[in-house]
Amino acid sequence: MKEKIIKWLGLDQKSEYVKNYFYATNMRASVYMSVVVVVLEIWMIIRMTNTIIGLDPSVRKPLSYYFQKYYLNYMILLSAGTCMLIFSLRFIKGKKDHPQIGIGVKWLFSVICIYFGITISLNDYAKGEQILTFLTMELFVVCLLTWQPIVAFLILSSSYLYFYAKLNTMPPPNGELPGTTIATNINLFTMWLSTLLFSFSNYNRTLSQAKKDENLEEINAHLSRISIYDELTGIHNMVWFRSEAEKLMNYVITDKENMIFLFFDIENFKSYNEKYGFHEGNKLLKKIAVMIDQAFQGSLASRFSDDHFVVLTSTQGCEQKIEALSHEIKCCQGEVHLELKCGAYKPAGNETDPSLACDRARFACNSIKKHYDCVYKLYDKSLEDRFQLKQYIVNHIDTAIENGYIKVFYQPVVSTSDGCVCGLEALARWQDPNYGLLPPGAFIEILEEYRQIYKLDQCIIEQVCRDYQNAKAQQQPFVPVSLNFSRLDFELCDIVGFVCETAEKYHVPQEYLDIEITESALTDQQNLLQNAVKKLRSVGYKVWLDDFGSGYSSLNVLKDYQFDVLKIDMKFLTGFSSNEKTKLIITNIVNLTKQLKMVSLTEGVETKEQFEFLKSIGCDRAQGYLFSKPVPLEILRQKIEANELQITEKYQKI
Repeated sequence: MKEKIIKWLGLDQKSEYVKNYFYATNMRASVYMSVVVVVLEIWMIIRMTNTIIGLDPSVRKPLSYYFQKYYLNYMILLSAGTCMLIFSLRFIKGKKDHPQIGIGVKWLFSVICIYFGITISLNDYAKGEQILTFLTMELFVVCLLTWQPIVAFLILSSSYLYFYAKLNTMPPPNGELPGTTIATNINLFTMWLSTLLFSFSNYNRTLSQAKKDENLEEINAHLSRISIYDELTGIHNMVWFRSEAEKLMNYVITDKENMIFLFFDIENFKSYNEKYGFHEGNKLLKKIAVMIDQAFQGSLASRFSDDHFVVLTSTQGCEQKIEALSHEIKCCQGEVHLELKCGAYKPAGNETDPSLACDRARFACNSIKKHYDCVYKLYDKSLEDRFQLKQYIVNHIDTAIENGYIKVFYQPVVSTSDGCVCGLEALARWQDPNYGLLPPGAFIEILEEYRQIYKLDQCIIEQVCRDYQNAKAQQQPFVPVSLNFSRLDFELCDIVGFVCETAEKYHVPQEYLDIEITESALTDQQNLLQNAVKKLRSVGYKVWLDDFGSGYSSLNVLKDYQFDVLKIDMKFLTGFSSNEKTKLIITNIVNLTKQLKMVSLTEGVETKEQFEFLKSIGCDRAQGYLFSKPVPLEILRQKIEANELQITEKYQKI
């Protein structure tokens, strides 16, 4: 209740913006008010002078009488109005210093106006005239200017009571006894109440508008800030960086030969988030942002995205600053090993595109990931060639698919029981007119990075189904084909739906298509992938776990998912002859698959010794260069015709 009363009286705490808004409103109102007062007083002085001159000399009183009774009041009010006009105009023109003086002038002007109104109206009342001057000045002061409710109440009440007290002691002009009439009392009270309510309304209206404008100012300030500042770290964002970097690189005085773009990546930051949570991760990110901003003070620095930052700076002392930053970040790492990686790019000639420069610096940074002995890498010719290929792949994947440059190569999977081909793995190759035959390592990761991999996988699915249809039409043998799915396939498109629709389009039975999912893909988006695996198996497709043993959560994956085939990573066969542990581990994995009712398949088989060992321990299938490297379907058929490979009897006819 107390707070409501304080607020109603206008005594509550107000922001600086609201205080300044009231001050500005009163200064603007004072311009009109003071102009009217100045003009009226000049007119009153001229009128009074003409009246005095026109009087008969016999009736004319001494000049001192007129000065004391009229001129003095006119001149005081004229002076106050002039001062108020000068100060308010000064404010309007943008000179907003000395606000306390402005408030003092406003108070002085208001008091003089009311006093003038009382004095002139008392004189008029004594002559039987109306008290309009008093009422006018009350309206001027309390209704044109904005006051706190308590202040307006005090001004009105004190001035009305004083005026009433003076009137009440004066004899009325009609010769009656001294004192105001009932009508005068009622009129005065009505006028007091009206002006008081109007002043309250004026205050609340101004306060409401002030708060509304303050909110708009805050919103605009926030929008302005986030347009150039990163919301999380507080340093500049990429919108500002690109704009300022382009300006800087185009300045005539900029020493472009000694300017360098830096791209920073905090390696293993994802693990830090997983270990300590996103709140602590964000705190560290802010700290690192400040470190980078301070290390390159006077340069352009901003947050690129996630745990990535970019800087445009001078080459002088650059590497020493990077080394110092790397040491500082290691001191913040806690139990998670963090590494600062920095890629750099020096623009050549008249290059001024910050986006391209940052992309090249980023490419250089990515080239040293997982190289724990390397912190800094400058973009060079070898990286330029790789970068150009990367750009080419991203820009031409659609063209390659349309023009048939994407080819399917098949690698046989053989049964250890009879050595016959019981399956094929479909692998993508890019036969480019400019670069020639591109291996998967040249484009798979790039397409995943730019989230275009689903286009490639859909193209492979389509070609495999078409190959089955052609084989059936020509009455040629065909074995089940395994298709590799990327984790991003499940995020970027309905890959399960696409397989089902394409298989139906080409009349491919489910038993001729198997789905391979890499073990590392299953660590992210667990619910999404679990549901996808269940759906694939429910409609009749076999699902393989690819690269088993290459990650860190193999047993968890076997526990959480249901697979039909376990594909043992080729790394297990490395050092097969020299490391006895290899045979022991593979034997136990094969035994585990039998217990889980899964088919075991080992890839990377290159020698007969390896194959015989796998056969002896009961591994169901094998794949590797011992049988064939990935080749086009035509070459595979040639090998079958030449009896280099034999197809399992079950699939010799389709």
